[in-house]
Amino acid sequence: MDRNSDLIHQAEQTVAEYKDIVNQDKYRLHFHLMPPVGLLNDPNGFIHWEGRYHLFYQWNPFKTSHGAKFWGHYSSSNLVDWKEEKIALAPSEWFEKNGCYSGSAVEDNGKLKLLYTGNVKDEQGNRETYQCLAESTNGTDFKKKGVVLRLPEGYTAHFRDPKVWKYEGKWYMVIGAQSAQLEGRAVLFSSNDLEEWTIIGDVAGTNLNGLGNFGYMWECPDLFQLEENDILLVSPQGLKPEGMLYQNVYNTGYFVGKLDYQTGALEHGEFFELDRGFEFYAPQTTVDDQGRRLMFGWMGVPEQEEDKHPTIAQHWIHAMTIPRELLFRDGRILQQPVKELQDLRINESTLTDVKVDPQHSFSKLEGSVYELQMHVEEFEAQQLEISIKDSVQLRYNKKEQVFTLERVSLTKGAPEVRQCQLTNLTKIQVFVDTSAIEIFINDGQEVFTARMFPEDVSNKSIVFKVGDGHVKGSIQKWDFE
Repeated sequence: MDRNSDLIHQAEQTVAEYKDIVNQDKYRLHFHLMPPVGLLNDPNGFIHWEGRYHLFYQWNPFKTSHGAKFWGHYSSSNLVDWKEEKIALAPSEWFEKNGCYSGSAVEDNGKLKLLYTGNVKDEQGNRETYQCLAESTNGTDFKKKGVVLRLPEGYTAHFRDPKVWKYEGKWYMVIGAQSAQLEGRAVLFSSNDLEEWTIIGDVAGTNLNGLGNFGYMWECPDLFQLEENDILLVSPQGLKPEGMLYQNVYNTGYFVGKLDYQTGALEHGEFFELDRGFEFYAPQTTVDDQGRRLMFGWMGVPEQEEDKHPTIAQHWIHAMTIPRELLFRDGRILQQPVKELQDLRINESTLTDVKVDPQHSFSKLEGSVYELQMHVEEFEAQQLEISIKDSVQLRYNKKEQVFTLERVSLTKGAPEVRQCQLTNLTKIQVFVDTSAIEIFINDGQEVFTARMFPEDVSNKSIVFKVGDGHVKGSIQKWDFE
């Protein structure tokens, strides 16, 4: 058995060994993608190819910590029903022996091609990095073609996560990088054949284009067009908290601008955080056959209390977000749950003319796994609070114009919060899974993603309350199959 087959066999054995333990975990999710065992992180190779959606992911099958990553693989015809496919990549070759790191997928001459980072470390921990190519004719069995790009001058070995696309008949690739001056960068390359790559220049980064100090490493860049705007989506490392911004250890957001394909430079505006919750990082997008720009994110953050997740005891950790469609309105990205998720809805409850006031806390609905929507018609109170499973509170303070997500902390200490400024609240849409919550405010104007681990998973409470005045509107709830 060769090295590649041996590693895949070991991973498959580990999945089989822990299958029952993993699946018996009370925190296992119902409509989110998870690893069959071990650790899941970045979404990779998200593509719509030959009638199916393919989502690969960073995966350590042997531990619930980071290590030599494989590429796991799911596919779906409808973004709802997912099939676990064969392991796509294992770190078997010299150029990837310490991990097949993140990358992307493209279609080329009828083949599905993966471009990814090969991570190599010596005994002293010194890092080498290689950009690599693999290809498939059937979408499940991949042949490695080897190294297609080595580290160029001017950058450290923190140089990874290629995202590839075609523009005007030519291939382009953006890579997350760290300059020799230890400044975060996104770097643009071009190619005619996906195998020979030429550097064009830095797209954006710390101390470029008036940005100032903006992190020491930029991970998982994605460059695409929305409504004729070029969007650079990136996860900078090294941002310091500023008020309500950048509250996680590492953060994710985007710049809007215009890319110069000749110089590589992006003329851009300010940085906007993409998700304001506790767990969101390294998202990746694709375009499907309907022309939609779709995105998955990793429901996790590196080095942020990962060792505190209770699922570790059951030999697994982390999940993906639900798939989201990206729209562009008034200079900003809106995120909306893909419409296909409506196919999961059962047991609809629709309540109109709901009035919540100090004498009438509203608690007529309950659920374990569901979608909840509230359309606000009158907001004549200082604050509305929605409590979910006694584990999470959502609050909108109209006077202060602040939306707050509060949860029981992973360490079971004081509650922790994430917040954003919000001029008004007209709609709130919430997806609740066993141990995850995703909140879309005003049709995706702001989004909060978080894990939650209620002690009592049988708790189904949903309570709406105000301290004064009243809030009036309609509420809809659907259980999810």
